[in-house]
Amino acid sequence: GAPLGREVAERFVAVFPNVQIVQGYGLTESSGSVASTVGPEESKAYGSVGKLASHLQAKIVDPSTGEALGPGQRGELWVRGPLVMKGYVGDDKATAETVDSEGWLKTGDLCYFNEDGFLYIVDRLKELIKYKGYQVPPAELEHILQSHPEIADAAVIGYPDEDAGQLPMAFIVRQPGSNLTRQQVIDYVAKHVAPYKKVRRVAFVNAIPKSPAGKILRRELVQQALSMGASKL
Repeated sequence: GAPLGREVAERFVAVFPNVQIVQGYGLTESSGSVASTVGPEESKAYGSVGKLASHLQAKIVDPSTGEALGPGQRGELWVRGPLVMKGYVGDDKATAETVDSEGWLKTGDLCYFNEDGFLYIVDRLKELIKYKGYQVPPAELEHILQSHPEIADAAVIGYPDEDAGQLPMAFIVRQPGSNLTRQQVIDYVAKHVAPYKKVRRVAFVNAIPKSPAGKILRRELVQQALSMGASKL
């Protein structure tokens, strides 16, 4: 799930003082936990999924060069250890693309470690919006949009554009009774992000399509955006 912010965590503890919130991260391919917060002090690293499990090695890799990156630098998380899968049954091609010859599992997640070894998940690499050579994580924009009191739900996709490559486009579910406008949405995000991350298209919808597990179905939204046509955006 999305990282818990300080405010949410503190409100939860106020209501349930004897319950401890922990964060964790893992993949099917890692056969279990990759990282987790252990104990009350680590749980205060708000937004982090915790520290690397003791049985694993990890590195952050620049997806374009394969170079290992240092603390605070964003790249793809690779992990290696005895519990990492051997491969996908009957699919050598997918296995070769996911696990390299040295046993490193390429998670497909854009992440970084801070100086203290806490892991932070930014977004799925394949979901990054490519705007004029910049990489824009949709989850970051969604988090900002969902903090607006008049927005009930939001999702962001890359809308195909001839000049820019992709434009950050927001699908917005307004709160009942809200008259929020497209320009207000665009201005709200612009206050919080660098210029290249700004939302440039907005569509208002009744609901965001999601999987049973709660994941946003971005492909459906892209198709929806294309079928709407530019005139309605």
